[in-house]
Amino acid sequence: MAITELSLNEQIRDKEVRLIDADGTQLGIVAGREAQRLADEKKLDLVKISPTAKPPVCKIMDYSKFKFDQAKKEKEARKKQKIVDTKELRLSPNIDKHDIEVKVKKALEFLKDGDKVKVAIRFRGRELGHTEVAFSILDDFAAQVAEYGVVEKTAKMELKSMVMFLSPK
Repeated sequence: MAITELSLNEQIRDKEVRLIDADGTQLGIVAGREAQRLADEKKLDLVKISPTAKPPVCKIMDYSKFKFDQAKKEKEARKKQKIVDTKELRLSPNIDKHDIEVKVKKALEFLKDGDKVKVAIRFRGRELGHTEVAFSILDDFAAQVAEYGVVEKTAKMELKSMVMFLSPK
């Protein structure tokens, strides 16, 4: 739940609320003012955690500590998520075998790191008349990286280049 959505203390104007104490015990359905008084006695905040329930659910808690803990959890979640980058390798239709091997090694490095790979063959001038060569090059390329990657999008023409996407296994 987003922290900004929560209403607290004097913002809560409901006649009756289901109240949860600071230690997690249910105090039942209590008048709104009584719930606020109980929170003030304990020098804590009254926070509406479920506004759509009938009656709304409120909890007595230290709101600043709760906000800090939520921010810490969100930061940890962002730290653990892996951002997948798309790396691009450019080939030409008249590429040599050794040059393909070098590009395959680079693609394997990218795939092992968990990145997607965009393999593009750029055509210039009369090369556009021989797109079938590029299909065979890209099929061969996909076969060589099959151990670590799978073809996400098969080879297709985009303007003056043929593009294929590979993703890690």
